[in-house]
Amino acid sequence: MDRKKFNVQTKETENSTILYMKGELDLAMAVYFRSVLEPLIDSPKSIVLNLKELAYIDSTGMGILIFILKARNERKLPFTIQEVPAKIQKLFDLTGITKFLSVEGDPQTTVKADGM
Repeated sequence: MDRKKFNVQTKETENSTILYMKGELDLAMAVYFRSVLEPLIDSPKSIVLNLKELAYIDSTGMGILIFILKARNERKLPFTIQEVPAKIQKLFDLTGITKFLSVEGDPQTTVKADGM
C-alpha cells in the first residue's frame, strides 16, 4: 500500500486562515502539523481546517486537533473543520470528539468547535 504524503497548504483571507490538509496524518507527521498550527493559536482570525483530502489520521493527529480545539476555545477564538470525509467523521464519532463539535450544515461537510 502506498502511503500518501501528508502536507498542508495555507490560504489567508481577510477573516480566516484556511489549512488544506492532504494525505496521511500520523506520528511521523505530527511535529510538522503542530508546527503549522501552533503559531496560529492566538490569531484573531478564524482557523479553518479543510479535511477534504485527508486520507488518514491516527491518535497523535487526533490529539493535536483536540489541543488546538481546547486552545482556541479557551481564548474564545473561532475554529472550524470543513469537508470531513466520512471515514474521518466516523473516527470523530467513535472517539467521542464529535460531542465537542457542533454541526453546521451537512454533518459530512462542516463541523464547528463548540467548547471543550
